[in-house]
Amino acid sequence: QVRLVESGGGLVQPGGSLRLSCVASGGTFGNYMMSWYRRTPGKQRDLVARITTTGGSTNYADSVKGRFTISRSNLKNTVYLQMDMLKPEDTAVYYCNARADWDEIWGQGTQVTVSS
Repeated sequence: QVRLVESGGGLVQPGGSLRLSCVASGGTFGNYMMSWYRRTPGKQRDLVARITTTGGSTNYADSVKGRFTISRSNLKNTVYLQMDMLKPEDTAVYYCNARADWDEIWGQGTQVTVSS
C-alpha cells in the first residue's frame, strides 16, 4: 500500500512562493499518476494540478495556470508543487493524490496560508 506524506506548507505573503513536496513509500511510485488538490473550509476538494506517470504531461486548474508548476522525480518517489505569485485565494489545505487503475491514495494534507 502506497503512503503519501506532504510537506512544505506554511504562511506566506501575497506574491510570495512556496514549494510543496509529497513523498511516496510502500509501492511503485512510477505506476501512479500524481495530483495536487486543495480544499477550503465548506468547499469540496478541487484539482489543482496533475502529472502523468512519466511526467510527460501535466494539466492545471485555470486559477493556477502560469503560477503553479507540478513536477515529479520517480527516482526520489516525490511529486512537487511549485507555487509562485501566491494570492490570498490560494489559502487552503493541499492534498497529494496518487491514482492507478487499481488504487487511489490521499495524503494527510498540508496547510497553505497566504496573508499579509
